[in-house]
Amino acid sequence: MSSAFYIVLMALFILGCQGQYPTTPPPTPRHPPRPAFPALKGRLIPRRPPNNPGPLSNRNLVIFIAQELKRNITSDPKNYTGSWVGNNYCLYKGFYCDTVPDKNITGLAGIDFNGARFRGNLNFYRFIRFLPDIAIFHANSNNFSGLIRPNINKLRYFYEIDLSNNGFQGGFPVSIIGAIQLTFVDVRFNTYNGRVPPRVFDIQTDVLFINNNQFTQRIPTAFGNTTARYITLANNKFIGSIPQSIGRTWKTLTEVLFLNNRLTGCLPYEIGFLQRATVFDAGFNILTGPIPQSFACLKNLQLLSLAHNQFYGRIPDSLCRLPNAYNFTLSYNYFNSIGPYCRRLWRIKKLDVRRNCIPGFPGQRPASECTGFYSIRRSCPRAGSYNVITCQNPAASLSRSQVAALQDMAPAPAPLTYKALVEPPR
Repeated sequence: MSSAFYIVLMALFILGCQGQYPTTPPPTPRHPPRPAFPALKGRLIPRRPPNNPGPLSNRNLVIFIAQELKRNITSDPKNYTGSWVGNNYCLYKGFYCDTVPDKNITGLAGIDFNGARFRGNLNFYRFIRFLPDIAIFHANSNNFSGLIRPNINKLRYFYEIDLSNNGFQGGFPVSIIGAIQLTFVDVRFNTYNGRVPPRVFDIQTDVLFINNNQFTQRIPTAFGNTTARYITLANNKFIGSIPQSIGRTWKTLTEVLFLNNRLTGCLPYEIGFLQRATVFDAGFNILTGPIPQSFACLKNLQLLSLAHNQFYGRIPDSLCRLPNAYNFTLSYNYFNSIGPYCRRLWRIKKLDVRRNCIPGFPGQRPASECTGFYSIRRSCPRAGSYNVITCQNPAASLSRSQVAALQDMAPAPAPLTYKALVEPPR
């Protein structure tokens, strides 16, 4: 075969791969606009002090359900209910008032029972449906239970719900999906099980925490529809691969935790589209394959964990050139090669490659274990996609001195999602 023919053949192959695997971000899903809050007629009155709120919206209704809840609480170690007396619910501990826009009088805007550690027969839905002006309901680390009914979508201002670390059971509370104004959804540390309905990822929320439940089956392709900036799917029993549709979340997704599930398969190159991502954690699964070259485009990435999987091959040096690299954990895999930039990142203790198959590095797997792993032929679907670069100016364009200077100055990250993995006392 002549060299000229070989060059032409390779050029046609590369062009074919470029056409097969798009290098520009996919279109993000179109969502209908969030419904507007009920219109205000006239000028909004300023928030009034709790001890002088003026006329109260739904006074009798709120007091009735508060007293019913009080009777059902059998343990109140922080004495919330001791203040639930009188006709001014703005003075009740855990109750927060503000002006109700469409009524222009004071009403109950928020409930914060976080850490109250109530015990008793606490039916969440029966309680909240008597709070028509509620906007925020936080009740983590209590003993609420029961079904969440579809009528929750009639709460016209409702935009934050935190039911984490309670006693909820059964399938995912699909009625939450009907509350289309939600921007914060937290149902972690319950015993929800089964599949996560695809429509969950159509909620136009900024935060979606569903970790530490018993969810199973595959992560839906609809994952790519989410508008969330912070997502935790950790510590469940999800199977299958990370959806290719993850690339559609490139405008918003900032931190995502897939760790400690039962995910398999190879990483989709579409992860490289996540230009806003600062945290990506898929550790403690059964994932395999090489790291896609598209990871060189994760210019804001600070924390990466692929530890305790079955990844193999060469660690891309372009990954180790990322300017904000702070802690990249690739330990307990089967990587067998490393380049100069990764060696530098390892020397400054920002790259962990323990228990791999890298010759000459300390703390690697026994040679027999590596030989046994590589004796089995392994491959990934869409093999051509692993060499695709998904950005115009990958980190590889930076000089060695620029990379070193940026990495040395990289600030310590302050991720939000890892805090969601800590179970509060209940």
